[in-house]
Amino acid sequence: MVRSACLACAFACALSCFAGDEGLDPQVLLKPLAADWPTFNGDYSGKRFSALSQINQQNVQRLTLAWVLQPQSVDIKSSPLVVNGIMYFTTPDNVWAADARTGRIIWHYYRESQGDHIGQRGVGMYKDWLYFETPDCHLISLNAKNGSVRWNIELADPKLGYFATMAPLVIRDHVIVGVSGDVTDIPGFLESVSPETGKVEWRWNTEPNVGEAGADTWPQEGDAIRHGGGMTWMTGTYDPGLNQLYWGIGNPNPVLNGDVRKGENLYTCSIVSLNPDTGKLNWHFQPSPHDTHDWDAVQTPVVFDDEYKGVHRKLLAQASRNGYFFVLDRTTGEHILTAPFIATDWAKGIDSRGEPIPNPGKEPKPDGTLVSPGSDGATNWMAPSFNPDAGLFYVSARRLWSIFYMTAEGKPEGWAGRDRNLWANSVLEAIDYNTGKIRWQHEIGDGEGLAGMLTTAGKLLFTADNSSNLLALDPETGKTLWHVNLGARMAAAPTTYELDGRQYLLTPAGGMIFAWVVREK
Repeated sequence: MVRSACLACAFACALSCFAGDEGLDPQVLLKPLAADWPTFNGDYSGKRFSALSQINQQNVQRLTLAWVLQPQSVDIKSSPLVVNGIMYFTTPDNVWAADARTGRIIWHYYRESQGDHIGQRGVGMYKDWLYFETPDCHLISLNAKNGSVRWNIELADPKLGYFATMAPLVIRDHVIVGVSGDVTDIPGFLESVSPETGKVEWRWNTEPNVGEAGADTWPQEGDAIRHGGGMTWMTGTYDPGLNQLYWGIGNPNPVLNGDVRKGENLYTCSIVSLNPDTGKLNWHFQPSPHDTHDWDAVQTPVVFDDEYKGVHRKLLAQASRNGYFFVLDRTTGEHILTAPFIATDWAKGIDSRGEPIPNPGKEPKPDGTLVSPGSDGATNWMAPSFNPDAGLFYVSARRLWSIFYMTAEGKPEGWAGRDRNLWANSVLEAIDYNTGKIRWQHEIGDGEGLAGMLTTAGKLLFTADNSSNLLALDPETGKTLWHVNLGARMAAAPTTYELDGRQYLLTPAGGMIFAWVVREK
């Protein structure tokens, strides 16, 4: 069943808000973050750093609620977009538009679907159109003014085990989309589709075809390469000057049984650079060669320019699920730095390319192998941030261990039951990208951290701990400057925008969205 619901008075408000504008100009996405939050990470860089400074260290103690919105009880895991005073946010099967000044719902789109409802990261926007991926692996284009459907295409067959969670990335007249999946016999891919028609412009497969570069990293007999996984779960980043698209690729399948897929298994667990106009591969770097621990490399590849050891360079950094922090030259993919950011014991060294060398003694075994980090990863989907003012990279990290078992042949996951993390606690870390050293740590409690991060020119870092506290930290020291309990854990990242001269902070938590402003004296 498909329906699009609008409240009459709110719909009239929406039309008035859109009157005289042309939605989102794709050129806006080429600029650093300003008043709006127009794409998943705010801008193409993935830094999640805002130049807004009205909320700052001097007045953060006066933060107060502007409004609270609770559309449903399902956890909101999306990064809401804010464009021209309208906020767009999602959960699986649902898209809402709301007035960013008041939180009042303008329209609600609902489409019931089958498939994994693990979460939904948000929408992409092009002019007056929104792009939304569904649990049954469809891509839907909606009219941003009223939520009506423009077109609906199937990205992949959900009967094969595909589903979709990511927020599409719009680059000029390309909508870049990816797929999710957790079974053994489907390959991953990225696609570019036309924002006007939904027609596929190119597809890049995460496992190369036989005879292509990288195919020799898979067994030359059998068809493991055709069923190798490599899902493209999370939204990538982009450098307009180089015209390079950067994406993190998921783990190979079967997840823990590496015996049936000898080799490095490119391009799974890799960071790749593609031409967004053609889908052609520029370069790759593999944080986890021949992964057998479920360590997707889908964490945000953050791009920034800075001095590195006295030389101005175009850099890319990722804190990866396997516990290592990587810095690359994003023009060529050349390795610059590799350093652990959490306790790891699975690699026996670093090779000449800067990639960890797996230790065969840490492979899953019938009687179990204790490994750090655990299979949920030293970090995961939680958005990092890079603050150019402080020169620090921030990540939500986890200390955790798993016992990895090789169980019955054919079992997709390979672990014994779901008790794969023996113990965990979490910590926020500030990493010096020049050295890989941890500048500071801020403990956030037992269990696995879920919240992403935001830094601002107001000299603030916003995130949440494992006790449902929203935190404002000093990005230079990690000191807590302000906190408040939200009553629910945050499984997304804070965002910020400015309307009518007032800066707002958005913090999704549980099934609610909280909007904060500075209280007048």
